[in-house]
Order: sequence, then C-alpha cells, then structure tokens
Amino acid sequence: MKKRKFEKIYQWLSNDVGIDLGTANTLVYLRGHGIVINEPSVVAVNKKTGQVVAVGQQARQMLGRTPAHITAVKPLVDGVISDFEVTEEMITYLLNKAQTVTRSKMLGPRVVVGVPSGITNVETRAVRDATRNAGAREVYIVEEPMAAAIGMRLPVKDPIGSMVVDIGGGTSDIAVISLGGVVRSKNLRIAGDKLNDDIISYIRSEFKILIGEKTAESIKIAIGTVIPGDAPMEASVKGRDLVTGLPREVIITDSDVREAISQSIDTLVESTKEVLETTPPEVLSDVMNRGIYLCGGGALIRGLDQMISEHVKIPVHIAEDPLTAVARGAGIILEDLSNFEEVLIENEDELPLKD
Repeated sequence: MKKRKFEKIYQWLSNDVGIDLGTANTLVYLRGHGIVINEPSVVAVNKKTGQVVAVGQQARQMLGRTPAHITAVKPLVDGVISDFEVTEEMITYLLNKAQTVTRSKMLGPRVVVGVPSGITNVETRAVRDATRNAGAREVYIVEEPMAAAIGMRLPVKDPIGSMVVDIGGGTSDIAVISLGGVVRSKNLRIAGDKLNDDIISYIRSEFKILIGEKTAESIKIAIGTVIPGDAPMEASVKGRDLVTGLPREVIITDSDVREAISQSIDTLVESTKEVLETTPPEVLSDVMNRGIYLCGGGALIRGLDQMISEHVKIPVHIAEDPLTAVARGAGIILEDLSNFEEVLIENEDELPLKD
C-alpha cells in the first residue's frame, strides 16, 4: 500500500519523458503534455573553452557558418552516439527545456529512448549511460520500428504480423513485428542524410557546383520525387563554381533529383523485398492483408509509397504524422510501462531517487 502511494507521489513530482534520439532531429514526449520539443540533433561547441554554445535549432543555424574556434557538430551518426559528452549535454538541455513546460523541477524522470534496430550492446549502453548522466532516474530502451508501430496504434502485442519501414535521418529500419517482438528486421545506412549526400555529389559532378548539406536538404524537400509527377518541378540552387571558385546559380529539376537519389531508393526497395522474402508465411499473409506502414521523414518523399507498393505488390500506407511516430510510441509506452515490458530491449534496474 505504501509503495503504491509512493508511486503516485513520485508520478506527481516527476514527469516521465520519451525521447526519439534521431540523427537529424530529436523529439521529446512529456507525459501528460504530449510532444513538447522537436529540435535538430546539432550541438555547437566552443573549442577554446570546451563549453556548449548552442543546442538544437540555434546550433543548426550555425552549420557551415561558424568561426574557427566554434564547431557545430552532430553527436549522433547513423542513429548511434559518436560523441558521448556532447550527446549527454544535448539530452541534459532537452530535459531542462522540458521542465519549462511543467514550470517545476523534474524529480529524476523515467525516460524511454528510441534507438535503431540491431545496434550493439555497447551502443545501447552508451545511450543508457548518457541519459542517466543527464539526470534520468530510470532508462528504458526500445527499438525505433517497435516504438513507431506502437505510435501508429498497430496491434504489436497480438499474434498479427505488422510491417514498418522507418526512414529517418541516419538509418532506415525495416521490421516485421508480431506478439510484442521483431520477427525479421534490417537496418540500413540509407536514409535522409545519404539522400542529401547523393544530391550534393550529383550537382558537383553534373553542374560543377559545390553546395552544402542544408541546401541539399531544402532541394530534397522542395522538389524531391521518386516517380515522375503530373507537372515538372524546379528550384534554383546557389553554390560555388568548382572551375572559377566564384558563386553561381543553376536551375535543378525534379528529374535531376530523381536521378541523384535513384540508386539509394533502389537499395531501400530491394532491402524491403529481402525482409519480406525471409518472413514466415503466416506473418507474411498478415502483412499482405494489412499492408506496409511508412514513417519517419523519408516517408514524405513524393511517390515513395507508390514505388514500394509497385515493387512488392503489397499496399503501402503512410503514417498520419510520420515524423512523430516514434516519439508518440515512446509516450504510449510511458503511460503503461508494465503492459509494454516485453517490447523493451533493455531495462535498467530501478534506482533509488537522488537526494
């Protein structure tokens, strides 16, 4: 009885948090408030003092525009931590920012963190340790495709097969889920960042112009398609001429972008077929009836759902809000942790509250 009473008091004092720790963006779900933060996973660091100058949107604006002593870095590469200390600083900033929503000091929140499928125990421990060091009381790790499926309200705990393709910034997760576990999965390093690199390389080789990552992403969002549309689209691109070294502007069409990203998109489609080929027949029949669910930022690329559907002969559905599916799933898990215990890939033992 006392324990139950203590839990109620703790839940009142502490706002549990769900984090979608992405390569491109990090989203934070606050229990009772929904998604309260959606910030780019970028941190600006002063190399002279070692101090963090800016985090999130402010740091993203500094990309490619910093003086020599300030570097804007992405602490997560391919969905896993590449710079532990900077990641810790970023999570601390996000937890502190979440406190401003509640207007009270959070008492060691419980945190559910989404990570790519197939990451190693060392990489999982790095995420857990960074989150603990940032002030979390308990840390729970869930695979992103599982969290996305829960966020899309798919019946993950039932003996029914569901297929999720989560195309993020650093990685794409293709997973078939049934009975609270992943039946078949594949993790690809082909996602939003790779498509940006493809566009940069294509423009450099075809137009002899060098552009930055932010420009490539804006082109992808503005005119990126994988199948020809009803009307051609075009965008002006400004960059440095590789021959003269001077600034130059060219017009890029949607067919240029399509050609640039075609190889990566083909690999993504082939990987989806590979996962289907190894899926047990009973589960596969469920997927055929229910369709494939696309989420993540990559799901917004025009025509991608249609292209995958044509190649695998299965209906493809885009999530209602594909960018927030993982964060919403983490939030649903938070609301009923005991009910979703089997979907977590690593549970930290309960720790005593900090003094």
